Amino acid sequence: MTGSSSLTNHFLIAMPSLADPNFARSVTLICEHSHEGAMGIVINRRTDLHLRDVLQQLGIDAEKSFNTESAVYLGGPVQNNRGFVLHEPIGAWDSTLLVTETLAVSTSRDILEAIAQNRGPKKFLVALGYAGWGAGQLEREITQNSWLSGPASHEILFDVAVEQRWKAAAQLVGVDLATLSAEAGHA
Repeated sequence: MTGSSSLTNHFLIAMPSLADPNFARSVTLICEHSHEGAMGIVINRRTDLHLRDVLQQLGIDAEKSFNTESAVYLGGPVQNNRGFVLHEPIGAWDSTLLVTETLAVSTSRDILEAIAQNRGPKKFLVALGYAGWGAGQLEREITQNSWLSGPASHEILFDVAVEQRWKAAAQLVGVDLATLSAEAGHA
């Protein structure tokens, strides 16, 4: 992947015709994209869990935290028993993948401990699992009209209501999903 063709820090927006239950009506932030494949976190699929549930399961004291009611998201079907924290600012955590100069995804316990003690990143999204594509797979799916792609927005990622993220991400690239048919066809 050359820098110009990488989808890192882009949203993948599921087309209405995408029937895969893991991704129907989803928005995925692509965290890493290279010739070897892609990795992303779905940002609009809440689970029934809250951050307090995850912290409690890990034995992390969260009595002082004001963030324990934060939703936990289903980040994708791969390793969905593993936690991923999308966050800004980046900070200095044990296991972090930089998405941009200001946005990262971390998988280490220290970031959750910091969040529980109100000294973690200002903005974060906790997800279980991730979405992954092998070499060339994502590119094929895009050419098959399964996905729209466009630059990611930190506002949509952290501030837009979860129920509105799919439409908001599509509107960023000038697409009104309500006008698209779920049926595939040819003119």
